[in-house]
Amino acid sequence: PFQGAATGVGGILRDIIAMGARPIALLDALRFGAPDDHFSRAVGGIGAYGNSVGVPNVGGEVVFDDVYASNCLVNAMCVGLLPADAVMSARADTAGALLVLYGATTGRDGIGGASVLASQELGEEAADKRPSVQVGDPFTGKRLIEVSVELVERGLVLSLQDCGAAGLASSLSEMAADYGIDVYLDRVPQRESGMEPWEIMISESQERMVAIVAPERLAEVEAVIDRWELHRAEIGEVTET
Repeated sequence: PFQGAATGVGGILRDIIAMGARPIALLDALRFGAPDDHFSRAVGGIGAYGNSVGVPNVGGEVVFDDVYASNCLVNAMCVGLLPADAVMSARADTAGALLVLYGATTGRDGIGGASVLASQELGEEAADKRPSVQVGDPFTGKRLIEVSVELVERGLVLSLQDCGAAGLASSLSEMAADYGIDVYLDRVPQRESGMEPWEIMISESQERMVAIVAPERLAEVEAVIDRWELHRAEIGEVTET
C-alpha cells in the first residue's frame, strides 16, 4: 500500500512534467473498505512522496465502503503550470532525431507481479520469482522535475514522454505514432544483471523519462542531465517508418 500509493503520486507528477509543466499541487481521491492498516499505509505513501519531492498535497477525498474491501482505489491528480502555447507533445515528428532516456536506472520493477504470485510457491531462495513492486524515489523525482522543466523551457527537446505502466514499451509506442523508432536496449542503464530484452522493455522502474532530441542539441541536453547527476543514455533514433 505504501509504495503503491507513493508511486501513484510519482506517476501523476511525471504525466505533468511530460507536458512541460512545473507541478505545483497534488490531490488524491481514496476508496477503501475501512480505515484499516492498508488505508493508513497508503496515506503514508502519498504524504511521504509529496513531502519529499516538494509538491504539496492540497486536498482530496475519502470514501469507505465494503465494495472496496478487496479492491481499493487510489486516484491521483496533479496541477501544473505552463504557457498555453508551450504544451509539449509526446509524438515523434522528425526523422533522424535521437532518443535520450534519463533519470533512474532500470530494474525488474513491476514485471509479472500478479501472475508470479498466483502461480508460484514463493520462498526465501526464490528471489527471482518473487513479484516485483515498483519503488518510488522522490529525491530522484525532484531532480527529474528540474531537468525536464529546464529542457522544455530552453527548447532543447522536440518531444517528451514518461515511462509509466509497461515502461519503454508503452512510451516508445506512443512516441512512434506517426514515425518509426529504432531502439537499442543494450544501451539502457541497468541496476540488475542478466536482464532479458523483454524485461528491459516492460520494466516499470520509476523516475524515468524519454526525450526526443535533435542531434545538434544532444550535448546541451546531456549537460543539463549531468548537472543534476541523473543517469542518461542515447538509446535510439526516429526513423521514417
